[in-house]
Amino acid sequence: MIRILLVEDDRSIILSLTAFLREEGFEVESASGQKGALVLLEQSAFDLVLLDISLADGNGFTVCSAIKKAYGTPVIFLTASGDEYSVVTGLDLGADDYINKPFRPRELISRIRSVLRRSNRGSSIMELGDLKIDPEKATVTKNGKELFLSALEYRLLLVFLNNRGVVLSRTQLLEEIWDIAGEFVNDNTLTVYIKRLRDKIEDDPQNPTLIRTVRGIGYKAGD
Repeated sequence: MIRILLVEDDRSIILSLTAFLREEGFEVESASGQKGALVLLEQSAFDLVLLDISLADGNGFTVCSAIKKAYGTPVIFLTASGDEYSVVTGLDLGADDYINKPFRPRELISRIRSVLRRSNRGSSIMELGDLKIDPEKATVTKNGKELFLSALEYRLLLVFLNNRGVVLSRTQLLEEIWDIAGEFVNDNTLTVYIKRLRDKIEDDPQNPTLIRTVRGIGYKAGD
């Protein structure tokens, strides 16, 4: 799974952007300042860094310079500073792209995937049983054959993958897919979509093994 480090000092942006990126199949960790970001980078590897210029401590330019020298990790600046000086400074420090706030979420995803392709870091494949999910291409295959899922079915599958082994209640699932459904989703509709998803991904939809029902609680993917 593609791992993204979000370095941003606005808590509301951290929460909303983290939720959105996870729905898109990315693993996300966050830091509000320079020190926290560098500690996380020392502890584990990331495929890409989304970096604000104004931070709780230090600034994004310093963080970008340190990242490029020590790790070579791709960096995309996210900032309200759209002046020419900020753009040129960021790119001179090695930033791979620059996007101004406010931005459209779908545009951000497109830019992320473009940077990952250029850096050869976007090939991570997620697996669940005999399913293979490619978040970059938004494709799902079963035993080598591509499955055609609706947008909501695909997002629902990603929610389960990102919470593998965790029992999710129906309320949690509704909260996860509410903003991206494009239509009204209630408890009965959720039941329909889970059934449709199982019909497409399970060997025996009547006895599911990939997405199992935990009676009285909810659903769980994997072990």
